[in-house]
Amino acid sequence: MSVRRCLVGLTFCTCYLASYLTNKYVLSVLKFTYPTLFQGSDVWTWLPASMLFVGIIYAGSRALSKLAIPVFLTLHNVAEVILCGHQKCFRKEKTSPAKICSALFFLAAAGCLPFNDPQFDPGGYFWAVIHSFCVGAYKIFQKARKPSALSDIDQQYLNYMFSVVLLGLASHPTGDLFSVPDFPFLYFYRFHGSCCASGLLGFFLMLSTVKLKSLMVPGQCAAWIFFAKVLTAGSSVLLFDMILTSATVGCLLLGGLGEALLVFSERKGS
Repeated sequence: MSVRRCLVGLTFCTCYLASYLTNKYVLSVLKFTYPTLFQGSDVWTWLPASMLFVGIIYAGSRALSKLAIPVFLTLHNVAEVILCGHQKCFRKEKTSPAKICSALFFLAAAGCLPFNDPQFDPGGYFWAVIHSFCVGAYKIFQKARKPSALSDIDQQYLNYMFSVVLLGLASHPTGDLFSVPDFPFLYFYRFHGSCCASGLLGFFLMLSTVKLKSLMVPGQCAAWIFFAKVLTAGSSVLLFDMILTSATVGCLLLGGLGEALLVFSERKGS
């Protein structure tokens, strides 16, 4: 069983790394930032979560097109602050000191980054805030719905189906549908190959994430996710342009410390 879990974890890390790098290439190098369809009784009650899911992928793609992957992942962690604050303030759940410190480190890292990022992009940070809010709200809704008659696979299936319909309908009023023909790489094989790879990798990432959560306790899942993020952030620095200053690195390390504390708190609670 331990070998199986290790294989699932490594598969998840591979999909996580490849998915982020491919999406970053499509969004920032090829600059294709139009709404993309490859991203993604109990059915009706799950509708709010599906709407949040659309916000997650749309705002996330906009933010990732403008921000470096390590910066994006650091801002993404603000979702954990929203979840922790909701559990502590509204649900009155007992929260470990390690988890509180983790949330504070996440908040400090995200708050300091805009002032220390030499590649600061207001639009990128704006969409990252929307993305983080949607992720946090999605996690809150998901926890409130447990146990659910819908399996994790069913939930993701509904999310992706809803995103295809909503983003497809939204492409006309937003004007993105008419802008697509002007895209310079529309007839290039690398664009079509990258889009297909992004869709497939996103699908496999979803499956591997569901499998990871079904086989492992929360602490082990958190450890694998942390490892995948570190691997992805480190690889992206080598593949994409990013200006690193001592202050920027300090913010990123502070966010990494917060995630390490989150893994510790999850393993302790397991």
